[in-house]
Order: sequence, then structure tokens, then C-alpha cells
Amino acid sequence: MLDFVAASNRKPPSVDTTDGADRAALKAQKRALRREAAALQDGRRQERQRRQLEDAAWKALKRQRQAQSNLASQTLLPARKAQEAHWRMVRRQRHQLLAERNEVDREWRQQRLVLRQQWSQFPIVTAWIAILVMTDNCTRQCLGLPLFVAGPKVTAEMIVEALTVLLPPDLLFLISDRGIHFRADAFRTLTHNQEFMHVLIARHRPGDPLGANGIAERFVRSLKEWLRDKSWHDDLDLARRLDQFLADYNDRPHQGLPIPGLSPNEFAGRIWLF
Repeated sequence: MLDFVAASNRKPPSVDTTDGADRAALKAQKRALRREAAALQDGRRQERQRRQLEDAAWKALKRQRQAQSNLASQTLLPARKAQEAHWRMVRRQRHQLLAERNEVDREWRQQRLVLRQQWSQFPIVTAWIAILVMTDNCTRQCLGLPLFVAGPKVTAEMIVEALTVLLPPDLLFLISDRGIHFRADAFRTLTHNQEFMHVLIARHRPGDPLGANGIAERFVRSLKEWLRDKSWHDDLDLARRLDQFLADYNDRPHQGLPIPGLSPNEFAGRIWLF
């Protein structure tokens, strides 16, 4: 444990910290759709600006036509016929332009519909629920999975309240990431009151057991894999599923334990016997 504390204070090397393949692919698809939507929006904006110029030119021609009509009695017949022929040609061009606009609008609406359909295939998040993961590095037991309906707005005080209930009384070391909740005054007060050492993981070292909380990271992966094909309606339903996972995880054999075939609960029981 002291080696872990020393390693967490050393300057870590630069290491690639990419997400899983599925999450990376999903993010790439969303970025591609955003770029396509932005390009479609920019093209639409340029089309509107071009149409404004064309409409302004058309209004100027109409005013010119009105002025020529007012002076028609003073214009010779051949000149009036030439003006009428020119005006008919200009009107045909205007009608052709409006028809082309309708076709462009139809294509634009179709492209927008396709983008919306592609976006609708992504998972829809209606609410964010935060889950605090607490594992024992020695026994691999999960001590609890408190959830917070506040989601991204969870506060350090909420975290401290949950830890106060779930942390074992004989705790000596607590390892956490460098989130703001674990560097707040409320958390420092908890470490002082319960007299344990707080160890912050080293930055950018997810694969190094001495530089990061790899056991907790592996537990999070197992939890995500278990929840992948599950669904729930509200936080109470999710809490029941987490209780189910917690009981199953702590009672099944764990390959990371020094005694093969034991579950985290069984291994913890043998430690307490000694």
C-alpha cells in the first residue's frame, strides 16, 4: 500500500487512454453526423443568402418594368415590342428559377429527414443517474453502489453522506480518482474525522496497478457489461437491479483472489477468522 502511495505522487508518463471499442465507434458516428448536419446547415444558409440577392434583383426588374409601362405611350412600337419580348424572357427565367428552388428545397428536406432518422437510432437519455462504486482492493468485495438522482449535479456532500454509511470503521486507505468531489473540503473533513489516508490515483495511468485504481476500473467494466442488456423505469427500479448485481458479484468466484475458487464474501470471511 505504501508503494501505491509513493507511485501516486510520481509524475506519470504519457499513456493513451482510449475508451472501449463500442463507445469509440458510437462517438465517431455522432461526430460524423454532427459534421454532416453542420455542412447541411451551412449550405442552407448560403442558399438563403443567394436567394435574397436574386429576389432583390427581381424586384429591381419589376420596378424597371413598371417605369417602362408608364412611358409606353411615349415609346415607339418596335421598341415596345422588344421590351415585351425581353420581359417575357425574364419571366420565364424567373419561373424556371422558382422551380429549381422547389427541387432544392425538396432535396434539403429529404437530407434533413435522413439525418433525423439516423439520430433517432442512438440511445435516448431521458435522465442521468450517478452511481458511486466502492470496492475493497484486498477481498474484491463491492461495499456498495449508492446512486444519486442528481446525476451530473451530485455534490461532494452527497458523496460524503453515502461514504459515511458504507465505509468500514477500520479503514486505513481510501483510493479515488481526482474528481472534484474527492478534493472538496467536505471530503477532507471526512478523512480527518474517520482517520484514514486518502490516496489520489496518478494521472493517465489506467493500466498500471500502482498508478491507478485498476481494480475499481475493472469492476466498473463488469457492471457495465451486466447492465448492457438490462432496462429500468426509474431510480428505484435501477436500485433493485444494482442490489441484484451486488449480491451476485460478491458471492461468485473471483479470479483475482489469491485463493482460486473463492468468492469475495468467502475470502473476506477467511481473513476475519485470522
